[in-house]
Amino acid sequence: MRGLRQLARRLLSNVPENTVYGGPKQQSPSQRVTLANLRQKHARGEPISMVTAYDYPSAVHVDQAGIDICLVGDSAAMVVHGHDTTLPVTLDLMLSHCQAVARGATRPLLVGDLPFGSYESSSNQAVDSAVRVLKEGGMDAIKLEGGAPSRISAAGAIVEAGIAVMGHVGLTPQAISVLGGFRPQGKNISSAVKVVETALALQEAGCFSVVLECVPAPVAAAATSALQIPTIGIGAGPFCSGQVLVYHDLLGMLQHPHHAKVTPKFCKQYARVGDVINKALLEYKQEVESKTFPGPSHTPYKITAKDVDGFLKELQRLGLNDAATAAAEAAENIESASKQSSGSG
Repeated sequence: MRGLRQLARRLLSNVPENTVYGGPKQQSPSQRVTLANLRQKHARGEPISMVTAYDYPSAVHVDQAGIDICLVGDSAAMVVHGHDTTLPVTLDLMLSHCQAVARGATRPLLVGDLPFGSYESSSNQAVDSAVRVLKEGGMDAIKLEGGAPSRISAAGAIVEAGIAVMGHVGLTPQAISVLGGFRPQGKNISSAVKVVETALALQEAGCFSVVLECVPAPVAAAATSALQIPTIGIGAGPFCSGQVLVYHDLLGMLQHPHHAKVTPKFCKQYARVGDVINKALLEYKQEVESKTFPGPSHTPYKITAKDVDGFLKELQRLGLNDAATAAAEAAENIESASKQSSGSG
């Protein structure tokens, strides 16, 4: 019920343009991005923006920036939870991330990753997992990786169940066991052709978009030209229908060895937020140790002099003389600091 209420609050963005209730009203910049909006944008040749985010604060930022699509990716396993691959993340954990993002982002189309182990066994398992991502996670669509026949069938089954699906080809992190690590794809003739063929198969299965990850730009251009649905590139050059980067990566949020190891070469850092965070934390630590924080402006809660006197008497009555002395000194110090602060202001 909680998931259903959440969906009702947010309004599913893949509602058809014309319904028995007259269809959604014309979009303003603050209203929901729908699949219809994305199709129209793609038809006009306008690039689509997508950001991968994992929690409420990042979702709020993505929302305020007017990003078209917010992906809740299974890369949370690496970026948020510190794993070396995406494989450890579970469906239940993904649902928690999805719920947080759904509370923070009201404008973009929300897409939730199906994690490894949640859709490979059968089409029924895939549909069941996808249903949970929408009903419990509050997403508008799901994304799944790979182009094996079973995964193409899973994508088709999910679409037939009435759920929008984004495909994902090229480097598919869930398949590192068979790919031999995080390796670019499409770098020889057979691999390049396979990327295009897989993308076409996902389109045929009913996917509304396909992510192209870590493939040479000519291969991405070929796939984009061959498809009638938008491609979203990540490390695939400038010829895709849109681009996606991870929130933490593009902000330069994390500056430590693990993140340096898993941050891809193709990621442009639009800021170095991590440096700002480190500086702020160091400054906070120094002010705590020097007892300059909190000062008068950050000590807002007052007690009158009369009540201080009464409080001291009660402490003395209870035999807490040291506590009474500490309270009296604190009251005197706060009053003196406040007067100095007012004088300097």
